[in-house]
Amino acid sequence: MKEISVSELKNWRDQGKIHQLIDVREEFEYEAANIGGELIPMGSIPEHLDAIRKDIPVVLQCKSGARSGNIARFLEQHGFTNVYNLSGGIFAWIDEIDTSMSKY
Repeated sequence: MKEISVSELKNWRDQGKIHQLIDVREEFEYEAANIGGELIPMGSIPEHLDAIRKDIPVVLQCKSGARSGNIARFLEQHGFTNVYNLSGGIFAWIDEIDTSMSKY
């Protein structure tokens, strides 16, 4: 499984690198704090495989990196070779990139 750090993701965003960011948390978590990813909760990923791009890097994100890591492995087993797990999840983003956001 490939991983990307929050600083690397911020660099991608700052440089305008095309990618898809998918947040696999639940809706209430997304509403509490998010960094603008597309919300596809973990449990509904199997029904939304067609929404996940195969032609650009896809970054999967959750609260700490555990759930998104599981989804990254799941997608790799289904033929995706372009997925990255956001190491440390949104909590790492809050700690390292945007300390104005609150942890829930």
